[in-house]
Amino acid sequence: MFEKGRYIVYGTTGVCEIEDITSPDIKGVSEDRLYYVLNPCFKKGNRIFTPVDNEKVVIRAVMTEEEASLLVDAIPTIEELWEKDDKVRELRYKEAIRSCNPKEWIQIIKTSYLRREQRKAQGKKATTVDERYFKAAEDHLYAELSIALKMPKEEVRDYIQARLEKKQ
Repeated sequence: MFEKGRYIVYGTTGVCEIEDITSPDIKGVSEDRLYYVLNPCFKKGNRIFTPVDNEKVVIRAVMTEEEASLLVDAIPTIEELWEKDDKVRELRYKEAIRSCNPKEWIQIIKTSYLRREQRKAQGKKATTVDERYFKAAEDHLYAELSIALKMPKEEVRDYIQARLEKKQ
């Protein structure tokens, strides 16, 4: 169980702060069951109530600052998700987003970026699927890195680029 005030990744909602841990006074909800009250960090306006023992949605701690730095350093070694079949690739993208695994988000970003560049070289536009999942993966990754590295989300891309250039 996580503590009040901690940041977690909650499924496809993304990074949330645990606002409270309580037994809500809601009809039909057992008084013995504890719930997290989550405040999404980058999707304002909604609070989420979810059972502490929820097994349907991935709930994990946000990576530490050290883990975030190591992940960024590992980006060049993370393989793309090469899949020729568009439907199978979209399914793999969807599974990768739902996994809540930052390495899989990086795989989507790298794959989508390289496919966009290949298509551009052929005089074509990027596919809608590649663009949609690229944005989703980037949003999830940058949100988590933002919290882990204690920096504004808007600065994460530049941080990654600078760190990778420095390693070359």
